[in-house]
Amino acid sequence: MPRPLILASKSPRRSQLLREAGFEFTVETFDVDESFPADMPVEAVAPWLAQRKARAAAHLIQDQEIILAADSVVILDGVIYNKPEDDADAFRMIRLLSGRQHTVVTGVCLLAKEQEKVLAGVTKVWFAELTDAEIDYYIRTCQPFDKAGSYGAQDWIGHCKITRIEGTFQNVMGLPVDLVYAALQEICEK
Repeated sequence: MPRPLILASKSPRRSQLLREAGFEFTVETFDVDESFPADMPVEAVAPWLAQRKARAAAHLIQDQEIILAADSVVILDGVIYNKPEDDADAFRMIRLLSGRQHTVVTGVCLLAKEQEKVLAGVTKVWFAELTDAEIDYYIRTCQPFDKAGSYGAQDWIGHCKITRIEGTFQNVMGLPVDLVYAALQEICEK
């Protein structure tokens, strides 16, 4: 990366994915209202929130800096499942996802002085059936309270209960690294 990259995200998984892809970056986080219009199409929510987060960090752009902000949502039957409020909420979400296919949309906004790019990674995920005991075990051992849909593809549920993915695994973890890489190349070439 010939330009400074600023990750505007608290997510340790996004930092991990960027590091593993060879990016150097700094992390700056801001509290941003994550509510969205009730009539917004569910597929548009994550990119819209990512853009909102990037614009909240826009003051960090002095010259060549590029802000990277992201947001992920889990969608099942046209409903968004965000981070759970507590154990019972996490249990409810995982029970709904059990034995079914859902969609993960991760929106990304790359914001530079000269341009803004908003993109979205979309991945379909299939879960095997989970028993109540498995869901309890997962919640107790993996603490999925900072994850959309109450699960992380990189931990037990991903290793043992995700049976199929259409799209990228990295997108389910929280960042479509392939799309980010291509978009950053375009920005840096201009």
